[in-house]
Amino acid sequence: MNIAAFDIGGTSLKMGVTDTDGNIVTGDSMDISDNSRDKILQEILAWLEKNPSCEGIAISIPGYVDPDSGFISMGGTIRDFDQFHLRKWLQENTSLPTSVENDAHCALLAERWLGKAKKLNDFLMLTIGTGLGGAAFCNGALIRGGRNRAGEFGCLLTSRPADSNIEPHTMSKSCTMTALRENYARAMKISPDEVTGKDVFDAFDNGDETAQKVVDGFYNDLAACLYNLVSVFDPQSVFIGGGITEREPFLNELADHLKKYGVETPVDAATYGNDSGMLGATYHFLQTEQQHR
Repeated sequence: MNIAAFDIGGTSLKMGVTDTDGNIVTGDSMDISDNSRDKILQEILAWLEKNPSCEGIAISIPGYVDPDSGFISMGGTIRDFDQFHLRKWLQENTSLPTSVENDAHCALLAERWLGKAKKLNDFLMLTIGTGLGGAAFCNGALIRGGRNRAGEFGCLLTSRPADSNIEPHTMSKSCTMTALRENYARAMKISPDEVTGKDVFDAFDNGDETAQKVVDGFYNDLAACLYNLVSVFDPQSVFIGGGITEREPFLNELADHLKKYGVETPVDAATYGNDSGMLGATYHFLQTEQQHR
Protein backbone atom coordinates (compact mmCIF):
# COMPACT_ATOMS: atom_id res chain seq x y z
CA MET A 1 0.00 0.00 0.00
CA ASN A 2 1.32 3.42 -1.00
CA ILE A 3 0.52 6.46 1.13
CA ALA A 4 0.90 10.11 0.18
CA ALA A 5 2.72 11.69 3.13
CA PHE A 6 3.01 15.45 3.65
CA ASP A 7 4.99 17.40 6.23
CA ILE A 8 3.71 20.97 6.30
CA GLY A 9 6.36 23.16 7.94
CA GLY A 10 6.87 26.83 8.62
CA THR A 11 8.81 27.42 5.39
CA SER A 12 8.61 24.22 3.33
CA LEU A 13 6.16 21.53 2.27
CA LYS A 14 7.72 18.08 2.14
CA MET A 15 5.89 15.56 -0.06
CA GLY A 16 6.47 11.87 -0.34
CA VAL A 17 5.10 8.47 -1.21
CA THR A 18 5.66 5.99 1.62
CA ASP A 19 4.80 2.34 2.16
CA THR A 20 3.57 0.43 5.20
CA ASP A 21 7.13 -0.47 6.24
CA GLY A 22 8.20 3.17 6.47
CA ASN A 23 10.13 3.32 3.22
CA ILE A 24 10.03 6.61 1.32
CA VAL A 25 9.49 5.56 -2.29
CA THR A 26 9.83 9.07 -3.69
CA GLY A 27 9.89 12.58 -2.31
CA ASP A 28 10.10 16.28 -3.06
CA SER A 29 9.78 19.64 -1.29
CA MET A 30 8.84 23.20 -2.09
CA ASP A 31 8.97 26.61 -0.48
CA ILE A 32 5.80 27.78 1.29
CA SER A 33 7.22 30.83 3.07
CA ASP A 34 4.07 32.80 2.27
CA ASN A 35 2.11 30.33 4.47
CA SER A 36 -0.86 30.34 2.09
CA ARG A 37 -3.37 27.63 2.95
CA ASP A 38 -4.84 27.61 -0.55
CA LYS A 39 -1.39 27.21 -2.15
CA ILE A 40 -0.50 24.35 0.18
CA LEU A 41 -3.78 22.54 -0.49
CA GLN A 42 -3.38 22.90 -4.25
CA GLU A 43 0.17 21.54 -4.08
CA ILE A 44 -1.10 18.53 -2.14
CA LEU A 45 -3.73 17.86 -4.80
CA ALA A 46 -1.12 18.27 -7.55
CA TRP A 47 1.16 15.74 -5.83
CA LEU A 48 -1.70 13.25 -5.61
CA GLU A 49 -2.37 13.66 -9.34
CA LYS A 50 1.31 12.87 -10.04
CA ASN A 51 1.17 9.82 -7.79
CA PRO A 52 -2.14 8.07 -8.51
CA SER A 53 -1.03 4.82 -6.83
CA CYS A 54 -1.53 6.36 -3.36
CA GLU A 55 -4.40 4.88 -1.38
CA GLY A 56 -4.36 7.27 1.56
CA ILE A 57 -3.13 10.66 2.79
CA ALA A 58 -1.02 11.25 5.90
CA ILE A 59 -0.48 14.82 7.10
CA SER A 60 1.99 16.29 9.60
CA ILE A 61 1.22 19.92 10.45
CA PRO A 62 2.04 22.42 13.23
CA GLY A 63 -0.50 23.69 15.74
CA TYR A 64 -3.33 22.34 17.84
CA VAL A 65 -4.65 19.28 16.01
CA ASP A 66 -7.48 16.91 16.91
CA PRO A 67 -6.00 13.61 15.66
CA ASP A 68 -9.43 11.97 15.45
CA SER A 69 -11.30 14.59 13.43
CA GLY A 70 -8.34 16.27 11.75
CA PHE A 71 -9.65 19.68 12.88
CA ILE A 72 -6.98 22.35 13.41
CA SER A 73 -8.05 24.86 16.05
CA MET A 74 -4.79 26.84 15.78
CA GLY A 75 -2.26 26.43 12.99
CA GLY A 76 0.95 27.29 14.85
CA THR A 77 3.40 28.88 12.42
CA ILE A 78 0.74 28.69 9.67
CA ARG A 79 -2.20 30.64 11.05
CA ASP A 80 -3.99 30.30 7.70
CA PHE A 81 -5.04 26.87 8.99
CA ASP A 82 -6.74 28.21 12.12
CA GLN A 83 -10.23 26.71 12.63
CA PHE A 84 -9.92 24.47 9.57
CA HIS A 85 -11.24 20.94 9.03
CA LEU A 86 -8.24 19.66 7.06
CA ARG A 87 -9.12 15.96 7.14
CA LYS A 88 -12.70 16.63 6.04
CA TRP A 89 -11.56 18.95 3.21
CA LEU A 90 -9.05 16.41 1.85
CA GLN A 91 -11.46 13.49 2.02
CA GLU A 92 -14.15 15.50 0.24
CA ASN A 93 -11.73 16.59 -2.48
CA THR A 94 -9.92 13.28 -3.01
CA SER A 95 -12.20 10.51 -1.62
CA LEU A 96 -9.09 9.06 0.03
CA PRO A 97 -8.83 8.10 3.71
CA THR A 98 -6.87 10.80 5.49
CA SER A 99 -5.15 11.33 8.83
CA VAL A 100 -3.84 14.57 10.34
CA GLU A 101 -1.45 14.85 13.28
CA ASN A 102 0.66 17.53 14.99
CA ASP A 103 4.18 17.75 13.54
CA ALA A 104 6.09 17.23 16.80
CA HIS A 105 3.86 14.24 17.58
CA CYS A 106 4.75 12.87 14.15
CA ALA A 107 8.47 13.30 14.80
CA LEU A 108 8.05 11.40 18.08
CA LEU A 109 6.01 8.62 16.44
CA ALA A 110 8.68 8.18 13.75
CA GLU A 111 11.32 7.77 16.46
CA ARG A 112 9.19 5.24 18.31
CA TRP A 113 8.25 3.31 15.14
CA LEU A 114 11.57 3.13 13.33
CA GLY A 115 14.23 5.01 15.27
CA LYS A 116 16.27 4.96 18.46
CA ALA A 117 13.20 4.95 20.71
CA LYS A 118 11.81 1.57 19.56
CA LYS A 119 12.37 0.05 23.01
CA LEU A 120 11.82 3.17 25.12
CA ASN A 121 8.70 3.74 27.21
CA ASP A 122 9.59 7.27 28.36
CA PHE A 123 11.18 9.85 26.09
CA LEU A 124 10.75 13.40 24.82
CA MET A 125 10.97 14.96 21.37
CA LEU A 126 11.83 18.58 20.62
CA THR A 127 11.68 19.97 17.09
CA ILE A 128 13.67 23.16 16.54
CA GLY A 129 13.13 25.14 13.37
CA THR A 130 11.01 28.16 12.46
CA GLY A 131 9.16 27.45 15.71
CA LEU A 132 9.68 25.02 18.55
CA GLY A 133 7.50 21.95 19.00
CA GLY A 134 7.51 19.17 21.51
CA ALA A 135 5.99 15.82 22.38
CA ALA A 136 6.14 13.45 25.33
CA PHE A 137 5.94 9.66 25.37
CA CYS A 138 5.31 8.48 28.95
CA ASN A 139 4.62 5.02 30.37
CA GLY A 140 4.39 3.61 26.86
CA ALA A 141 1.96 6.15 25.37
CA LEU A 142 1.96 9.49 23.56
CA ILE A 143 0.67 12.16 25.94
CA ARG A 144 -1.99 14.33 24.25
CA GLY A 145 -3.61 16.20 27.12
CA GLY A 146 -7.23 17.22 27.60
CA ARG A 147 -7.32 19.45 24.50
CA ASN A 148 -4.62 17.77 22.39
CA ARG A 149 -2.15 20.48 23.40
CA ALA A 150 0.31 18.57 25.55
CA GLY A 151 3.96 18.96 24.56
CA GLU A 152 3.86 22.63 23.58
CA PHE A 153 7.36 23.10 24.98
CA GLY A 154 7.77 26.30 22.98
CA CYS A 155 5.39 27.97 25.44
CA LEU A 156 7.73 27.34 28.39
CA LEU A 157 9.26 30.47 29.92
CA THR A 158 12.98 31.10 29.74
CA SER A 159 12.71 34.20 31.95
CA ARG A 160 10.14 35.84 34.19
CA PRO A 161 7.89 38.38 32.40
CA ALA A 162 7.68 41.83 33.96
CA ASP A 163 4.18 42.36 32.56
CA SER A 164 1.40 40.49 30.77
CA ASN A 165 3.39 40.27 27.51
CA ILE A 166 4.56 36.68 27.98
CA GLU A 167 5.52 35.64 24.43
CA PRO A 168 8.98 37.33 24.32
CA HIS A 169 10.00 35.23 27.33
CA THR A 170 9.13 31.82 25.84
CA MET A 171 11.30 29.12 24.29
CA SER A 172 9.75 29.90 20.92
CA LYS A 173 11.29 33.36 21.16
CA SER A 174 14.72 32.27 22.34
CA CYS A 175 15.42 28.68 21.22
CA THR A 176 14.51 28.59 17.52
CA MET A 177 16.38 29.35 14.34
CA THR A 178 14.04 32.30 13.82
CA ALA A 179 14.98 33.69 17.25
CA LEU A 180 18.68 33.11 16.60
CA ARG A 181 18.52 35.09 13.36
CA GLU A 182 16.41 37.86 14.86
CA ASN A 183 18.61 38.28 17.92
CA TYR A 184 21.76 38.43 15.85
CA ALA A 185 20.21 40.80 13.31
CA ARG A 186 18.99 43.09 16.09
CA ALA A 187 22.47 43.26 17.61
CA MET A 188 24.04 43.92 14.20
CA LYS A 189 21.29 46.43 13.26
CA ILE A 190 20.39 44.60 10.06
CA SER A 191 17.23 42.92 8.79
CA PRO A 192 16.68 39.27 9.82
CA ASP A 193 16.12 38.58 6.12
CA GLU A 194 19.80 39.34 5.55
CA VAL A 195 21.05 36.51 7.73
CA THR A 196 20.47 32.75 8.03
CA GLY A 197 20.97 30.46 10.99
CA LYS A 198 24.05 29.07 9.25
CA ASP A 199 25.44 32.60 8.92
CA VAL A 200 25.13 33.11 12.67
CA PHE A 201 26.87 29.83 13.48
CA ASP A 202 29.59 30.52 10.90
CA ALA A 203 30.22 33.87 12.59
CA PHE A 204 30.24 32.06 15.95
CA ASP A 205 32.84 29.57 14.68
CA ASN A 206 34.97 32.45 13.40
CA GLY A 207 35.05 34.08 16.83
CA ASP A 208 32.58 36.90 16.15
CA GLU A 209 31.81 38.43 19.56
CA THR A 210 28.17 39.24 18.82
CA ALA A 211 27.49 35.78 17.40
CA GLN A 212 29.14 34.15 20.40
CA LYS A 213 26.89 36.07 22.77
CA VAL A 214 23.75 35.23 20.78
CA VAL A 215 24.61 31.53 20.34
CA ASP A 216 25.58 31.21 24.00
CA GLY A 217 22.21 32.66 24.98
CA PHE A 218 20.45 30.23 22.64
CA TYR A 219 22.19 27.21 24.18
CA ASN A 220 21.77 28.45 27.73
CA ASP A 221 18.00 28.95 27.33
CA LEU A 222 17.65 25.55 25.62
CA ALA A 223 19.62 23.85 28.40
CA ALA A 224 17.55 25.56 31.10
CA CYS A 225 14.31 24.36 29.55
CA LEU A 226 15.66 20.84 29.08
CA TYR A 227 16.52 20.88 32.78
CA ASN A 228 12.88 21.72 33.55
CA LEU A 229 11.54 19.08 31.17
CA VAL A 230 13.82 16.35 32.50
CA SER A 231 12.81 17.28 36.05
CA VAL A 232 9.10 16.97 35.18
CA PHE A 233 9.09 13.90 32.92
CA ASP A 234 12.19 11.93 34.02
CA PRO A 235 12.65 10.55 30.46
CA GLN A 236 15.03 7.79 29.46
CA SER A 237 16.18 9.99 26.60
CA VAL A 238 15.50 13.29 24.83
CA PHE A 239 15.59 13.56 21.03
CA ILE A 240 15.96 16.78 19.08
CA GLY A 241 14.88 17.22 15.47
CA GLY A 242 15.14 20.06 12.98
CA GLY A 243 17.85 21.68 10.89
CA ILE A 244 19.93 22.55 13.95
CA THR A 245 20.96 18.89 14.29
CA GLU A 246 22.79 19.10 10.96
CA ARG A 247 25.40 21.21 12.73
CA GLU A 248 28.12 18.67 13.57
CA PRO A 249 29.15 20.10 16.98
CA PHE A 250 25.54 20.82 18.07
CA LEU A 251 25.12 17.94 20.53
CA ASN A 252 28.55 18.52 22.11
CA GLU A 253 27.92 22.25 22.44
CA LEU A 254 24.53 21.62 24.04
CA ALA A 255 26.06 18.99 26.35
CA ASP A 256 28.54 21.57 27.66
CA HIS A 257 25.64 23.80 28.71
CA LEU A 258 23.65 20.91 30.16
CA LYS A 259 26.57 20.09 32.46
CA LYS A 260 25.98 23.42 34.22
CA TYR A 261 22.52 22.17 35.18
CA GLY A 262 23.60 18.66 36.11
CA VAL A 263 21.45 17.08 33.39
CA GLU A 264 22.62 13.51 32.82
CA THR A 265 19.72 12.29 30.66
CA PRO A 266 20.98 11.31 27.18
CA VAL A 267 20.19 13.90 24.49
CA ASP A 268 20.44 12.74 20.88
CA ALA A 269 19.47 13.83 17.37
CA ALA A 270 16.28 12.46 15.84
CA THR A 271 17.09 9.47 13.63
CA TYR A 272 15.39 10.54 10.41
CA GLY A 273 15.98 14.30 10.33
CA ASN A 274 13.74 16.07 7.84
CA ASP A 275 11.94 12.81 6.97
CA SER A 276 10.61 12.36 10.53
CA GLY A 277 7.40 14.29 9.85
CA MET A 278 6.39 12.20 6.85
CA LEU A 279 7.31 8.92 8.53
CA GLY A 280 5.46 9.77 11.74
CA ALA A 281 2.43 10.89 9.74
CA THR A 282 2.51 7.55 7.91
CA TYR A 283 2.60 5.65 11.19
CA HIS A 284 -0.32 7.69 12.54
CA PHE A 285 -2.27 6.96 9.34
CA LEU A 286 -1.65 3.22 9.69
CA GLN A 287 -2.75 3.32 13.35
CA THR A 288 -5.88 5.27 12.45
CA GLU A 289 -6.83 2.86 9.66
CA GLN A 290 -6.31 -0.12 11.95
CA GLN A 291 -8.64 1.38 14.55
CA HIS A 292 -11.35 1.92 11.93
CA ARG A 293 -11.32 -1.73 10.81
